Amino acid sequence: MLQILIVLALVFSLYIIWKYWTLFIGAGYDPTPIDKVNMMLQLARVNKNDIVYDLGSGDGRILIAAAKNFQANGVGIEADPFRFIFSWFNVLFSGQSNKIKLKFGNFFKEKLTGATVVTIFLYQPTNNKLKEKFFKECMSGTRIVSYLWTFDNWEFIDSLPGDKIYLYIVSTP
Repeated sequence: MLQILIVLALVFSLYIIWKYWTLFIGAGYDPTPIDKVNMMLQLARVNKNDIVYDLGSGDGRILIAAAKNFQANGVGIEADPFRFIFSWFNVLFSGQSNKIKLKFGNFFKEKLTGATVVTIFLYQPTNNKLKEKFFKECMSGTRIVSYLWTFDNWEFIDSLPGDKIYLYIVSTP
């Protein structure tokens, strides 16, 4: 009985580490609910001319929805090797691989040039760290849509408050 408890504790511990190790970068793995994904993309007015960047792209669901439902191109950046591989297969089997590029790495170290829309479901401190990156690397008019968390001292221009979805526009001088 003790051996079973030890194995269960080990399995549980490994699961928690796998799910949340990316907290050190900016967020643990908690997939955006698919209904919120579509609301985020609609609020950002994604269209066929957009290049949607998803920071911490997880299983690729936001990019796949942007490509399938809005005909947009997408770039996903994911630091977890297992989620990266999983999302690669999801994109491949979605039939949208010609519209989506996946990058393995830390989104703080990847350039966001070319993005017209950036989607995030991170944490408040991570959002605040990203704000300067957005102003440096994104062109004026880039839409940033965040699920659940806002940015300190940055006014959103539109929102779905009941769904905790916030839209910001990068405005550079």
